[in-house]
Amino acid sequence: MSDPTSGAVLRGAVDLSSLRSRPSAPAGAASPAADSRASLIFDATDESFGQVLELSRSVPVVVDLWAEWCGPCKQLSPILEKVVTELDGRVVLAKVDVDANPQLAQGFRAQSIPMVVALVAGQPVPLFTGAVPEQQVRDVFAQLLQLAAQNGVTGTVPVDGASEPESDEPVLPPRHQEAFDAIEAGDYARAVAAYEAALAENPRDEEARAGLGQVRLLQRVQGLDLQQARDAAASGPRDIEAQFAVADLDIAGGHVDDAFARLLDLFAALPSDERGAVRDRLIELFGLIGNSDARVIRARGQLSSLLF
Repeated sequence: MSDPTSGAVLRGAVDLSSLRSRPSAPAGAASPAADSRASLIFDATDESFGQVLELSRSVPVVVDLWAEWCGPCKQLSPILEKVVTELDGRVVLAKVDVDANPQLAQGFRAQSIPMVVALVAGQPVPLFTGAVPEQQVRDVFAQLLQLAAQNGVTGTVPVDGASEPESDEPVLPPRHQEAFDAIEAGDYARAVAAYEAALAENPRDEEARAGLGQVRLLQRVQGLDLQQARDAAASGPRDIEAQFAVADLDIAGGHVDDAFARLLDLFAALPSDERGAVRDRLIELFGLIGNSDARVIRARGQLSSLLF
């Protein structure tokens, strides 16, 4: 597993803590009472992946990118399923058929498969590529659980018909509940409106602000084609919207430094009267990743040097 301090966007990046007590059930997953194994192992699609991101705020999600024609995938997938099942709900497995879900394949930059990535608090953590031995899978998953605990993701999915433990967390405020329901339904526009309403009622609602930033990002990248976006950005180096699209895709894929570097280069290249939108987008992304993150501190310093 790559170094979590440099390869993952985690604590403080997108902390929708108000949603942790109510994880959404990904499409295709059976209820725990009906089939404990199905609740731990399910198919994820381009359309349902927003729900998988939300689930990862409560329990680590391992994403297995595979294809029917891939021989090594058929060796690795049973190992992943076995280890996940033995972890008794502390980790779930989302299986992504890359042929049927090209957006996810592009978003994870799956140049070869099998490719295994984790999601912790809505953010990607690279694990490994290729078929690996069972013991290595166990070792990597143990590291993943440690990383998740460090970032406050310590929930479990009930298995064997067990009921969820009582939560000490308060009931969601109405606006937050409305946003959660909208995210669960994949209606990002309604979720944005709900978070905006929450902030209008209480401008100091940091959970709503964090949620708004995450949902806006999901809304912007929804339907984007990675290759088309990169081609447009390459042909228009000063096209602000084209550069924004690739930066958003990089952030969504966990490539934070790439996104910041792209926008800082764009800021430096533009005349002063056209820089405002780029500065505002950088500040928005800084808040999304977290102001204490080393990558944000570094990029903020670079922005300041360009401003003054």
